[in-house]
Amino acid sequence: MFIPLISLLKRLHRKGPAALWPGCKSGILTAGFTLIELMIACAIMGTLAAIATPMFHSYIERVQLQRVYSEIRLLEKEITIFQGTYGRFPQNLAEIGLDKLQDPWGNPYRYLPVEGTPPGKLRKDHFMVPVNSDFDLYSMGKDGKTASPFTAKNSRDDIVRANDGQYLGLVANY
Repeated sequence: MFIPLISLLKRLHRKGPAALWPGCKSGILTAGFTLIELMIACAIMGTLAAIATPMFHSYIERVQLQRVYSEIRLLEKEITIFQGTYGRFPQNLAEIGLDKLQDPWGNPYRYLPVEGTPPGKLRKDHFMVPVNSDFDLYSMGKDGKTASPFTAKNSRDDIVRANDGQYLGLVANY
């Protein structure tokens, strides 16, 4: 292995670059990329990145929504188990040990049992009617802001459980 390498180095020392590229007579290497070729390659890479970035962000948002849906269903199941065991809904998520659970945007999930909660705090649909008869469970969404009525601007990106669990999704789609 070292012998061919040593002979190659000796030949390179005697003959210059022409030893490596037999077609090179002058000893000046002309292989390589021109500035225009490099600029075209950079433009192609930039175009591909510009196309891929919005698609990537869209994918991330879909994954975050799916995570919220599954976590809300998990919370709903745990609340229902608690209610079946103790005959009442928990007062807060700490009572079932899930108060530390946060949505993908770093906000805690919101839970309000209908019984014992002032009517002004419960989530309301477009007709100002409470959307649940058992408990409210939702994420404040990407902006981290919320309001009780679904018509409020701060509620549009919230992910809610409505109709006693028959609907789970964005307020904007309700």
